[in-house]
Amino acid sequence: MTQQQPAGVALLGVRHHGPGSARAVAAALEQYRPDVVLIEGPPEADSLLAFAEHKDMVPPVALLAHVVDDPARAAFWPFAAFSPEWVALRHALDNRVPVRFIDLPAAHTFAFAQGPANPDEPAPPTLDPIAELARAAGHDDPEQWWDDAVEHRLPGGTEDALAPFRLIAEAMAELRPPGDDPAKDSDARREAYMRRQLRAARRAGHQRIAVVCGAWHVPALAAKHPVAEDDALLRGLPKAKVELTWVPWTHRRLSQYTGYGAGIASPGWYQHLFAAPDRSLVRWMTKVAALLRAEDHPVSSAHVIEAVRLAETLAAMRGRPLPGLAETTDAVRAVMCEGSDVPLALVHDRMVVGDALGEVPDDAPAVPLQRDLTRQQRALRLKPEPGERELDLDLRKDTDAGRSRLLHRLALLGIDWGRAATSRTASTGTFRESWLLRWEPDLAVSIAEAGIWGTTVESAATARARDQAAHAGSLGEVTALAETCLLADLPQALPTVLQALADRAALDADVAHLAEALPALVRSLRYGDVRGTDATALRGLAEGLAVRICIGLPPACNSLDAEGATAMAVHLGATHAAVALLADGPSLRERWSAALLSLARRDTVPGLLRGRAARLLLDDNQWDAEEAARQMALTLSAATPPTEAAGWIEGFLAGGGMLLVHDSRLLGLVDEWITSVPEAVFPDVLPLLRRTFSGFEAGVRRTVGERIRSDGGGTGGGGGASGAGQVAHRPGFAAALDPERARAARATAALLLGLTEDHQ
Repeated sequence: MTQQQPAGVALLGVRHHGPGSARAVAAALEQYRPDVVLIEGPPEADSLLAFAEHKDMVPPVALLAHVVDDPARAAFWPFAAFSPEWVALRHALDNRVPVRFIDLPAAHTFAFAQGPANPDEPAPPTLDPIAELARAAGHDDPEQWWDDAVEHRLPGGTEDALAPFRLIAEAMAELRPPGDDPAKDSDARREAYMRRQLRAARRAGHQRIAVVCGAWHVPALAAKHPVAEDDALLRGLPKAKVELTWVPWTHRRLSQYTGYGAGIASPGWYQHLFAAPDRSLVRWMTKVAALLRAEDHPVSSAHVIEAVRLAETLAAMRGRPLPGLAETTDAVRAVMCEGSDVPLALVHDRMVVGDALGEVPDDAPAVPLQRDLTRQQRALRLKPEPGERELDLDLRKDTDAGRSRLLHRLALLGIDWGRAATSRTASTGTFRESWLLRWEPDLAVSIAEAGIWGTTVESAATARARDQAAHAGSLGEVTALAETCLLADLPQALPTVLQALADRAALDADVAHLAEALPALVRSLRYGDVRGTDATALRGLAEGLAVRICIGLPPACNSLDAEGATAMAVHLGATHAAVALLADGPSLRERWSAALLSLARRDTVPGLLRGRAARLLLDDNQWDAEEAARQMALTLSAATPPTEAAGWIEGFLAGGGMLLVHDSRLLGLVDEWITSVPEAVFPDVLPLLRRTFSGFEAGVRRTVGERIRSDGGGTGGGGGASGAGQVAHRPGFAAALDPERARAARATAALLLGLTEDHQ
């Protein structure tokens, strides 16, 4: 069915983000010379279109629309350099031709949409038009057919540039069933509004109107529809108050199937096809070779020549007019990657998709929070980048301290530009931080959402922290928030958070909750020296929590089940480390040691916790090796159930297995007990033992096994025959201490500790 386009109107039906479509639109506009250009897009953005010709506007970019009262309800309209809509926009601006967006206003689409998920994204048609056209042409791969027919096509210099669009319009008219009730069509309102805007352009006196829209809409715009029907569809539509602005976009984001007109698998490849002036295949292979050489792959110019030949041969064999991405990828894999998909994955990530990040002018509309963030990014020399990169900070430097504060404040606001990582310097001090940074376009929505808390990053983070303190669900959440306030340097929020912390701590009698909260508080006390923040208000609160834990811990550990004992063992170790950092005098340390001693000797406490307490007492020099061996012998006696004894061993050895390497008595006790476990209960004990010993380093496991094997299955047994002083008879140990060898190690240790000869 042939469909005539309206007089004085050129309907340019396109596929979003296609280099061939973009080139065809450019050629058609150059030939048609319209006096107005109408583009599918939100009309509220008409006032922003002039920014497209700004020298600092670099695609890919996107229009961001969000509901003023609910910024989480947001949507994007992305534009790449190879987007037909962007090409049409730039043509109009460069030739001083009026240009407008003509899609249904975002105010209506947001009002109709339920929830925050991309209300601008049009509902897909009931059939895939490209798949139908490919099937009619005898192709089973719609994407490949479209690439061959459109995207890889280079318009000739003498042909009619409008002819391809007339053919596309006829094909779409065949696919769209006539006579459908427009009220049932999800696109009916949008197309009715487009027709209204087209009529308005004619009434304004325009004689040569160019319309750039999705090819699916062309038949609806070409057909004659009564004005009354369109008015009826558009009458009384609900509206929401919206704001729009330009935001940077990325090629990687274009490759994801979210947002309006997005979802292309190879934006980097499309950008290359659009930008390459000639010999696009040769230029692509040259770029691939340069990338692989930069990654130390042996690729020469001969590889480039052979890869080009192979891609062209594959295209000819497959009946394609030009080598596409499939042929190019196969040639790169075979010639440059020697059949390996590992370097090929690098090519796909860096080139086929790519990490291009667009730029937006500073004077483009933005929420105040975004402007403050941009100012701080420049002051701190933190440029947003689409690729993930590591940032190692030395908090003793003013610039790095400022970067740390900014990143912690953004994290508090839910703007996840960076996430904390393990320091690359392996430093355990408080003056080092490492972050992994990656800027995603969606962060623009997060910034808009966070704008309700304040106009600057600091004021917004302060307000957000106060709100979280008031609505925190547990004591642990409040203590983590207090730590964050210190890291983010929010002195205005800290009093509110500390008051909430004190109130919750006073009412919470659960020792597990107190033990969960204490480590974060103690860590916070360490930040004052490096970050210049006052953490003294936390000390009294932390010491009070520690005392309450010391008093309540032993009874709280009575008769716990396996799951509860496992959780409490984690709290036990964390609290022990926290008390060691917190205690300045002997009082708190003595209280904590008394609590551990009570745990270690209570028969009603699970073996896992008693063993863990015993190990902490040994490591803290509260018990000597003799006492630890005596307690182990008592626990591993025949009177103790095997599963309880296995739990004790698991807790005792949780601090590391080197103790068994250096203390033959303890190793002998463990060995003797394991060999005496009755066969009937051994399957119940085995998982606990396996979990315990799997936590040892490989070298420790190997040494323990060698020592047991060298003794023929025993290491002294019974706890007395091969005491700690008998290690000289074991392989790997000398018969006696060598003073000469020890002197060098002693001097080095003294130098590291800063000790003088008097202290040695």
